[in-house]
Amino acid sequence: MLPDFRVRQRDYLLEITRAITEELDLEKLLARILRISIEMLAGQAGLIAFKEDGWHVAAAQKIPPALLDYLKPLLAEETVSEFNVNELNRMLKSLAYTASRGLLNGVGLPLTAHQQVIGVIFIFRNYPDLFSHNDKILLRSFADQAASAVYNAQLYGQVSYEKQRLDALLDSAADGILILNADQTIERCNGAFAKLYGQPRDAITGKAHEKIIRWVGDPHGTTLEEAEAEGWPLTPNASLYVEGDLYRPDPPNLPVGVTYAPLLTSKGSLRNVFVTVRDITHFRTAEQVKSTFISVVSHELRTPVALIKGYASTLRRDDAQWDREIISDSLGVIEEEADRLATMIDDLLDASRLQAGGMSLNQTDVSMQSIAANLAERLGTQAGSHQIGVEFPETFPVILADETRIRQVLTNLISNAIKYAPNGEIRISGEARPEQVVICVSDEGPGIDPKDMPHIFDRFYRAAKSVNKTKGAGLGLYLARAIVEAHGGRMWVDPKINSGACICFSLPR
Repeated sequence: MLPDFRVRQRDYLLEITRAITEELDLEKLLARILRISIEMLAGQAGLIAFKEDGWHVAAAQKIPPALLDYLKPLLAEETVSEFNVNELNRMLKSLAYTASRGLLNGVGLPLTAHQQVIGVIFIFRNYPDLFSHNDKILLRSFADQAASAVYNAQLYGQVSYEKQRLDALLDSAADGILILNADQTIERCNGAFAKLYGQPRDAITGKAHEKIIRWVGDPHGTTLEEAEAEGWPLTPNASLYVEGDLYRPDPPNLPVGVTYAPLLTSKGSLRNVFVTVRDITHFRTAEQVKSTFISVVSHELRTPVALIKGYASTLRRDDAQWDREIISDSLGVIEEEADRLATMIDDLLDASRLQAGGMSLNQTDVSMQSIAANLAERLGTQAGSHQIGVEFPETFPVILADETRIRQVLTNLISNAIKYAPNGEIRISGEARPEQVVICVSDEGPGIDPKDMPHIFDRFYRAAKSVNKTKGAGLGLYLARAIVEAHGGRMWVDPKINSGACICFSLPR
């Protein structure tokens, strides 16, 4: 039978072996190794130090806090070679001897993994380092196994950290991301894709790619299935891009752009496919706005230019003699169309400025009653059968605003009322509230179709019923609302179905 101390040594080695396979939490593992080391070497206290950027205490047991606080900065300044810890041991022994007034000695066991010193176990005890050959073999074996356990725990910690970082990256990504296995089943799905697709992750993960990425109509580009049938991927950088309308279980379908990037093994076979899905609704909208802009502006610019050219060409004819009245009327049309052209160009420039970062305001004291009365009189000559009324309380306050821009807003609203209401009264009214004033322009026309209400403030938007009946580029209300919002106010439609249109805006007092 083995002597008792040999049995204990064997048990210590068995416990360390179990720790290698059972414990992957580094903090718990270090505490366990340190406890076994103190017991095995009959010590009073101990510490484990690691060498990373510098030596630092990773675990300590039974060491007085004052001694530990003194020791930490000394270790941080230590410049011992990675492969030689004798100097570090001498420093710790000297410190232990001095701090205990000659009562404590110490022994250090270097932790070596893959031919590299990763740390040291130092045990404080009250007897000298007297070890037999068998003791040294045992300590070396113990230290090697402890180092292996620590190294495994560090690797596990690094893998866990990388996984957490990958999870955080996937979950924080704005684009939808799928990770496919080599057989095209979905291994992972991030929250952004689940939100785009309209289904929970559990309903997506584990499904075949072709069951989730289904196209409505023919997409633009080569699909994943078509590419793999032709031998894709041939290189690690062989990414694919396809664009189209993605079918979703809950309508509507979604315009998306999908990028596929392969991950290959060292032998060149496909391991995973990373799929990035981006919502391109805004890009589609931008293209539609661009097309609308070109269509509307080309039509609206062509009309006044054609009229100006026509009247000017007529007046220049050498074979006709025009009387003064015809010349005056023709010049009046030319002037009117030139003004219309200038107004449209100004609106386009204002829209461009807004896109580039807003507009500047020149604010002064403004009387809204005076502006409304002035515009009602001036535009009344263009109103035809309309009557323009102004209704403001006598105590309506003076506000701080850009008078030119506010005139532009009211002119647009009154002109729209004249344009879209065949006849009846147009009313400009004001209301003073504690923190703001509210101004409304209403008419007695057919009103605004409920389908158009969410869009009437959009750039270049024109109601379907009015596209061929009225002139305009669809910028007036867009600019009016932008001006009001630049003042810190807001603009809205007061819905009155079949009783005319009423558009209101507020401004701070």
